[in-house]
Amino acid sequence: MDERQEALPEGEGDRHQKEGPAEVREGLPTKEQVLEALKVVYDPEIPVNIVDLGLVYDVEIHENGVVDVTMTLTAIGCPAQDMVKADAEMAVMRLPGVQGVNVEFVWTPPWTPARMTEEGKRMMRMFGFNV
Repeated sequence: MDERQEALPEGEGDRHQKEGPAEVREGLPTKEQVLEALKVVYDPEIPVNIVDLGLVYDVEIHENGVVDVTMTLTAIGCPAQDMVKADAEMAVMRLPGVQGVNVEFVWTPPWTPARMTEEGKRMMRMFGFNV
């Protein structure tokens, strides 16, 4: 046992060694759970959810329960921006432990069909799109 562990209360040394970037914070959703929740949100002009379209660039979950979603749309000036934002906020707010949601739209890097998941491309092909 090293000196650091000896200085900690019994059992605390093991707990601290297991913590890390992949640590699950009790009561908060994981990034994967947030992305799964966002799969109910669709661009109204495209029959694929925003996750499989590749519109969600990042998800950050803060210890206070606030979730930041960084995403884009298929085109700048998309008239559905407010609707997509509201739908994304509602979808994430349904998750246990979420206290607030911030959706930020970014335009760099721009969206391209190459950002779609394989599932997204499969769905697009089902609807007759050539991707």
